[in-house]
Amino acid sequence: MHSLDENEIQRTFGSRVRELRQKKGLSQEGLAFVCGLDRTYIGSVERGERNISLVNINIIASALGVPVKELFDA
Repeated sequence: MHSLDENEIQRTFGSRVRELRQKKGLSQEGLAFVCGLDRTYIGSVERGERNISLVNINIIASALGVPVKELFDA
């Protein structure tokens, strides 16, 4: 089993969030509003700069209308 380092996991996750957000036609600000999070937080997640909590992963998935698992599928 291949293991990714922490930075790669964060970048991959962030790219997937960005991809799904754009498919939904949401801006970072729009997604942040729906999530109840700050726009700069969403931006840092998408850039892979944050190791976010499971709670926030669930909030983002819910706001995007996808199962949590879909945030990890590339």
